[in-house]
Amino acid sequence: MLTVPEFVKKWSVSGAAESSNAQSFTNDLCEVLGVTKPDPTVPDESQNTYVFEKSVPTPKGNVKKIDCYKRGHFILENKQGATLESVEALSAEKSKNLRARKTGHGKRGTHGWDVAMEKAKKQAENYARLLDGTEIKGGRPPFIMVADVGHSVALYADWSRAGGIYQPFPDPNNYRIPIRDLHREELRDRLRLVWTDPLALDPARRSARVTKLIADRLAKLAKSLEGEHATEVVAGFLMRCLFTMFAEDAGLLPEKAFTNLLERTKEQPQGFVPNLTSLWQTMDKGGWSIALNAQVKHFNGGLFADQTALPLNEDEIQLLVEAARADWREVEPAIFGTLLERALDPRERHSLGAHYTPRAYVERLVQPTILEPLRHEWESVQTAALALAEDGETDKAIKSLESFLQRLADLRVLDPACGSGNFLYVTLELLKRLEGEVRNTLRDLGQGQISIGLTGATITPENMLGIEINPRAAAIAELVLWIGYLQWHLRSTGDVNDLGEPIIRDYHNIENRDAVLAWERTEPLLDDGNPVTRWDGVTFKTHPVTSKQVPDEAARTQALQYIGANKAEWPEADFIVGNPPFIGTARMRESLGDGYTEALRKAYKNVPDSADFVMFWWDTAAEAVRNSKTRRFGFITTNSIRQTFNRRVIQHHLSQSKPLSIVFAVPDHPWVDNADGAAVRIAMTSVENGEKLGGLITVLEENSPAESEAAEITFKEQIGKVQADLTVGANVAGASSLDANSGLSHRGMQLSGSGFIVERSTADIYNLECGIDKGEIIKEYRNGRDLTSHSRDVLVIDLFGYEIEKVRQELPVIYQHVYDRVKPERDQNRRKSVRENWWIYGEARVVMRAAMKGLDKYITTVETSRHRFFTFLDKTVLPDNKLVNIALDDAHYLGVLSSSIHVVYSLAAGSWLGVGNDSVYAKTRCFETFPFPSPTEDQKQSIRNLAERLDAHRKRQQAQQPKLTMTGLYNVLEKLRSGEPLDDKERKIHEQGLVGILKQLHDELDVAVAKAYGWEDLIAGDPDSSEAKLRDDVTQEILQRLVDLNAERAAEEAKGLVRWLRPEYQAPEENRGVQSELELDEDDIATVAVVAEKRKWPKDLTAQVTTLRDLLREAGETPLSLSDIAEAFKPKLTKKRQGEAEKLLEMMESLGQAEITPEGYRA
Repeated sequence: MLTVPEFVKKWSVSGAAESSNAQSFTNDLCEVLGVTKPDPTVPDESQNTYVFEKSVPTPKGNVKKIDCYKRGHFILENKQGATLESVEALSAEKSKNLRARKTGHGKRGTHGWDVAMEKAKKQAENYARLLDGTEIKGGRPPFIMVADVGHSVALYADWSRAGGIYQPFPDPNNYRIPIRDLHREELRDRLRLVWTDPLALDPARRSARVTKLIADRLAKLAKSLEGEHATEVVAGFLMRCLFTMFAEDAGLLPEKAFTNLLERTKEQPQGFVPNLTSLWQTMDKGGWSIALNAQVKHFNGGLFADQTALPLNEDEIQLLVEAARADWREVEPAIFGTLLERALDPRERHSLGAHYTPRAYVERLVQPTILEPLRHEWESVQTAALALAEDGETDKAIKSLESFLQRLADLRVLDPACGSGNFLYVTLELLKRLEGEVRNTLRDLGQGQISIGLTGATITPENMLGIEINPRAAAIAELVLWIGYLQWHLRSTGDVNDLGEPIIRDYHNIENRDAVLAWERTEPLLDDGNPVTRWDGVTFKTHPVTSKQVPDEAARTQALQYIGANKAEWPEADFIVGNPPFIGTARMRESLGDGYTEALRKAYKNVPDSADFVMFWWDTAAEAVRNSKTRRFGFITTNSIRQTFNRRVIQHHLSQSKPLSIVFAVPDHPWVDNADGAAVRIAMTSVENGEKLGGLITVLEENSPAESEAAEITFKEQIGKVQADLTVGANVAGASSLDANSGLSHRGMQLSGSGFIVERSTADIYNLECGIDKGEIIKEYRNGRDLTSHSRDVLVIDLFGYEIEKVRQELPVIYQHVYDRVKPERDQNRRKSVRENWWIYGEARVVMRAAMKGLDKYITTVETSRHRFFTFLDKTVLPDNKLVNIALDDAHYLGVLSSSIHVVYSLAAGSWLGVGNDSVYAKTRCFETFPFPSPTEDQKQSIRNLAERLDAHRKRQQAQQPKLTMTGLYNVLEKLRSGEPLDDKERKIHEQGLVGILKQLHDELDVAVAKAYGWEDLIAGDPDSSEAKLRDDVTQEILQRLVDLNAERAAEEAKGLVRWLRPEYQAPEENRGVQSELELDEDDIATVAVVAEKRKWPKDLTAQVTTLRDLLREAGETPLSLSDIAEAFKPKLTKKRQGEAEKLLEMMESLGQAEITPEGYRA
């Protein structure tokens, strides 16, 4: 067996040929650690659980190779130079430059070496995300290792095991293990466990045992003290004891000083109170402690402002001694707060032995909500800084890194229901890890000491903001943050002497108040002058007959009414994260009281009355993101968030004109309620401003190992537009506008003055007096209500094209009408053109009038409507601004637009508005991006006939039954399709509107349109039978096919083929010869799709990196050439800027953020 000295001697002289020696190095390392070596590979890839060169397929069908892999344990990557393929993909000059840069990779301590190691880490992270199926059963590998052959092994861990962010382990100062240090047994043990039992290295698991032991001792002590002292006094006393124990083990107090003090006073309990009081008085101010006979640091922070020590007997002091003997450096703050809260609360103490929320679950939300966007920013900063350093501009590089470090130090993270602080603590630690990486990069660039101006540029508990209604939990949260912060400092530096004083500070960052409702005062609710009370909801008694616990009716609480109640204000924060209370809508009044519930619902207009309590947090956080006060928020909610009333809150924010997007979601995930340890099912959502794609994580399998609180979970991830019901669909938002549809869709007239509208009798008089033909100037007029409900039967004066003087001379009665009824209102209008041209509509739609010229009729739809339907309007009818009008008179197009295929697309592409959550038909997204089919003439005629019958049927029934409305018709049709029973009113509508025939016409139209697309597979039953209809489960498939077809059409148009809908109007000068179908390959289609949206080239170097990375990520697996990239910007990148971009892309490739292929660059 190879000894450590032999191993170090052999590999210290390995030279520069690391790649060729990698497998030998790994085998020798296994021998030194006493673990088995990798197995030979076999043809069945599922059996290659521990091998070299593990094959990993990409979404495009390519295969990547992991240097060394052990399923469920680790991915090992070795530092490598440029691949032959990468070099051949470059120009000769670029190859020369790249090789020149690569020569620094073997020189440790150079920028090139750091870059190569970072690239290997990024490659390993990418491989972790590519693993699927049997490879991720129970989660992705918890470790990534990056070996610099013959020199060191770097460790990175992701305890969430979701394939997210791997962070330096155990911290940024100690994650790289030089092989010369392998004589240290603890380092060999660490590496050995990575090979044999990696989860044993999870700090949360290792420290959980210590934490539970301490909590048990504290619970016993708290119980013995409750009869003699108030609960809050006991809690404060015990928290001071706990922190003093921690301070001792962290080196902030002399070694064993507090434990020895407890041991001494156990023999003489009468000395306990004066000794502890004296010690805490000194810790509050700093100075010489008589109790310890030693100098004591200045702690302060509010914790020791109250120095009350409670008298204890010998047995009670023994419980403190046992707690003090534990290693407090190993306490896990993420669960300590929960257990402490249970220990101190008599009503929750029974659940002390119950489960707690595992840290891995908390990280699963904190990582995508906070760390992911910050790490994306860090990647850009790092790339830009190393590019500057490579050019010899090290000062600029350092300044760029220091600027990012300062931004980290200025961050504020809010948990508006922070409880005992576990989310804030986990966030604090993860941010400290990121800060450590930034400081490491600064050190590598020669900035060993951060500049004087940045001495305060560090993340502390001050960065963590909380709101908590429970005063005890709020106090615990502060304690948890400080213990966690000091633990991190001790672990990462090994020294606490460099901490400034006071050691802890009272930042007032945890607010003890209600997070969602504020009020001026409360008053007792009275009934005929008598106070109204209710059961307090928490006090039980034993039933005398059944012996079961039942509510104690004698435990009453006063019902209150809340005067001057409004939404509570939250402090501004960059990120919001947390786990608001799990109270369903049915329990709100019981748990919170009628007065509170009613005041809350009245204060929040966007939250339906039947929504759960958590949705008030969700709505408030969403508003903060929309107003750009917050970058991103993430919440744990019950999985009922997908149900109708909760979903409406989400839909409201996702469908605004400035929408939010769900960028991460888990619809159904196991969780542990910290209040009582009960197992529950939850959903996770993380939300950001703008139209964004998101990741939908679906739990495929769960296993609950006995030794762990966290279930081993197998996930599936989908990338796409995450909908309000937490499903992911096709990227409809990314569809391109098509030339084929251009110039045809228009909003109607915006009158900017209701005085233009006249009754029919008035119109008849004006026509007669002015001697003008009916419809010449006073025209039929329709708005949305006219179409969805009952027509108002009004007309409108249209003076477009007339000079006002001519109107006054030739049409005096009309002139006076508009002068009296329109001009006074227009005189106050801020727009000069509207004010001065007061006799013409505010928006007279010149372009729409030109498009309608020559048509006998046109297609229209109501912009905002509960149901999406289309109908023909006669050319004599002027449409209102709230109608979207399409300048096509062929019923074939009416049929396609009326089909479920287009309706499904328009609902996904448009937005939602109003109390009724009605769909909005945004013409630029719903019509201009919609790819129409290319039917045969027979198919066109079939669709045309059905559309004409549909339009005629509805108009005929409405003419025969004046009270019949389109909304009523389609309400009943919706119920017929769902199979719900009709009430009496609906049955009457069904009979009057012949809704059964309406349904048949729509079903037949859907089938005809599906055939025109060539999508017979979406039809249920025989496509040629009278019973055929679209299948019920094809919505997502329709959307994906339409998005794909949109990309195909965009690619066609880029090559010159435009399938004009109305060529004689849209392109009258174009040659009308028959256009042949273009041959398009997938790359043509994909490239057009990803570069369709033009963007500006940023001035800032870091922003340039971010823009390039986003561009490559949007392209997915499709490589983009430098020419493609140049064309993606407006204006197109100049040769000089292309050179700048190329240099940054090369640096991104060096860091593993991009890949160079013979076809171009890709993420």
